[in-house]
Amino acid sequence: MQRSADPEIACPVAPVVDIVFSRWTTPVLWALHEYGRQRFVELERRLTSITPKVLTQRLRQLERDGLVARTYYAGVPPRVEYEITDLGASLGPLFAHLATWADAHLPAVERARSAYDSR
Repeated sequence: MQRSADPEIACPVAPVVDIVFSRWTTPVLWALHEYGRQRFVELERRLTSITPKVLTQRLRQLERDGLVARTYYAGVPPRVEYEITDLGASLGPLFAHLATWADAHLPAVERARSAYDSR
């Protein structure tokens, strides 16, 4: 049997992992899911370790992927708000399952890392 060198064919979840588990995707989606529609500055306050440039890039990518909606309100000053879309919210069960896995297994991962690092 010939194997494909293309990781997207060899592992059908690879594109999903690339979309959902980029460095800041999960914290941004979690904040929008947990706190609802927010302005950029509100997200920036909640995600204190992210730079404004990276937050802007991540929000644009999430909007492009259909996971976040951006609404522009003309005015003085103009206002922009972000909210999670139905598509983005559909990831909730996946994140809940991962949280359950983390609670059950992260201590074992930490023990394995400690054992490895102590060698």
